[in-house]
Amino acid sequence: MSYFLSFTPGAKQDLKELKDSAHSEKRFKAVSKALKYLAENPRHPSLQTHQYFSLSGPNGEKVFEAYAEQDTPAAYRIFFYYGYGQNRGEIVVFAITPHP
Repeated sequence: MSYFLSFTPGAKQDLKELKDSAHSEKRFKAVSKALKYLAENPRHPSLQTHQYFSLSGPNGEKVFEAYAEQDTPAAYRIFFYYGYGQNRGEIVVFAITPHP
């Protein structure tokens, strides 16, 4: 099953800043590839998707973290939750950020 990705305004801004940065071309490519995998299969092995217990979605949804990069200082992560009800089949990306 493939999923439809939607982005919060914050995630859109994160992606835009990454795309527009002259120094982040490689990172943008890695994040784009990870987003493609996320839409095709959120459990793709390279994403290492797992639940992130410190946060919850706006309606109490479980939040997940997927890896866009590994073994890199401040490697990028994608935070998302699944849409429910009418939005079933949707993945809501709300942050694209370096690992703290």
